[in-house]
Amino acid sequence: MKQLVDGIERVLLGSRFLVLVGVLASLAAAVAVLYMAAVDTVVLVSHALHYAGPGATPEAQAAMRLSALTHVVEIVDGFLLAAFLIIFGLGLYELFISKIEAAEGSAFAESILFVRSLDDLKNKLAKVVLIMLVVKFFEASAAIKAGTALELVWVAGGVTLIALALYLAHAAEGKKAGGGEH
Repeated sequence: MKQLVDGIERVLLGSRFLVLVGVLASLAAAVAVLYMAAVDTVVLVSHALHYAGPGATPEAQAAMRLSALTHVVEIVDGFLLAAFLIIFGLGLYELFISKIEAAEGSAFAESILFVRSLDDLKNKLAKVVLIMLVVKFFEASAAIKAGTALELVWVAGGVTLIALALYLAHAAEGKKAGGGEH
């Protein structure tokens, strides 16, 4: 009976390697998103070359500027999503498979990659998601043409809520860092 239990436990422990599917898929998705964001950057730069070209009226430049702003936000969002996927993949690897020895001793890896628990991974990912939401809000608010005072108040309220969320996230991080030093 002891051999049966030991065998089952070895199989259960080995099943953690199934997480490699998620790790590899996450990294593959990150590469795809990075590629798309890079292509979008090249397209944006090629369109920007026409900004001051012949026949560029102030109206055409204003429309181009608004379009470029939207594209820049989409590009930033793409790069942030890729970062999210990389952090997620590496975090899963560290939690379920093994520590990444090549990253040992690196200050960069300490702050971004080392994940000691699911809560660590969740907190790291939540910060990236918060930044992505800020970028999306910026994109949406840039397209708003506040025609009335009430619409302007709504935009200002949104900006205030974003600022509050960033402040609270930073304050929570400060408490956690301060609490660990006692």
